[in-house]
Amino acid sequence: MPFFRNDDLSIHYLERGRGEPLLLIHGLGSTGADWAFQVAALEHRFRIITPDLPGSGHSQPPRTGYTIAGFASALWKLMDHLEVKKPNIVGFSLGGAVALEMATMRPAHVPRLGLINSLATYQPRDIRKRLEIYISASIVRLFGMPRAAYLMSARLFPEPWQRALREHAAHVLGTVPTNSYLATGLALARWAIFDRLHLLKCRTLLIAAENDFTPLAEKQELAARLDAELVVVKGSRHGTPFDSVEITNASLLALLIDQPLPSSAGWVRDTPTRAQALSLAGSIAEEHAVSPLLLD
Repeated sequence: MPFFRNDDLSIHYLERGRGEPLLLIHGLGSTGADWAFQVAALEHRFRIITPDLPGSGHSQPPRTGYTIAGFASALWKLMDHLEVKKPNIVGFSLGGAVALEMATMRPAHVPRLGLINSLATYQPRDIRKRLEIYISASIVRLFGMPRAAYLMSARLFPEPWQRALREHAAHVLGTVPTNSYLATGLALARWAIFDRLHLLKCRTLLIAAENDFTPLAEKQELAARLDAELVVVKGSRHGTPFDSVEITNASLLALLIDQPLPSSAGWVRDTPTRAQALSLAGSIAEEHAVSPLLLD
């Protein structure tokens, strides 16, 4: 099991494929293993690096406290260790915040940036964000991670055909230590990057779910400020890399090989048949078997 260690860090990561480097950064309560659907589609063309953020998966908690800037700095140290000077970076949710931090720390070293259901700030400046942050935290404190994970997973993947996704998400979230989950969420709630967006020079793509838990208007505003391309996935909820695999992968590939985005007619959530749903379940189980989940 590969780790990068120094005096301050112990970061678990996996590498797959060959080619131009691509760093994939997971979301809150997740691990690098949850990029399985994207790795399978992209590993034939890219050297893909999927770390567990500090305090997630097999990576040790940060010794100097949980901050988005600290996560970004840790991943740049990992890139330096792997001798990756110019990684393309894609981040999902929390991972998008970390990706933005990384890109503003070394603007000339990030050729392409992908953000999935990510914002420029998660500070609770409006009622919707306050509810998302404080209700979620209260549920975790009251019921503990396993029960809270069940509720959160049902909200992420409510459709009958999404049972495999729902059960997988509940298992992953349910094993996260409460303190790590809450500390990471608090770090995200304190973070903002509006004053540094002008530093970004790379081609940028935003993928946004029509029914995400945070406002679509904020993603549209962020895309405008970054002069970025924007894909809005109809019917998708927050877990777009899972419930909209086809359009997520096609859009990321277009970004990474400097091609036009797929036609907007295809910007829709997946609707698998029963056979496809079973295939998804098998894919998840296989990746889970080779990438053990976080243990408290």
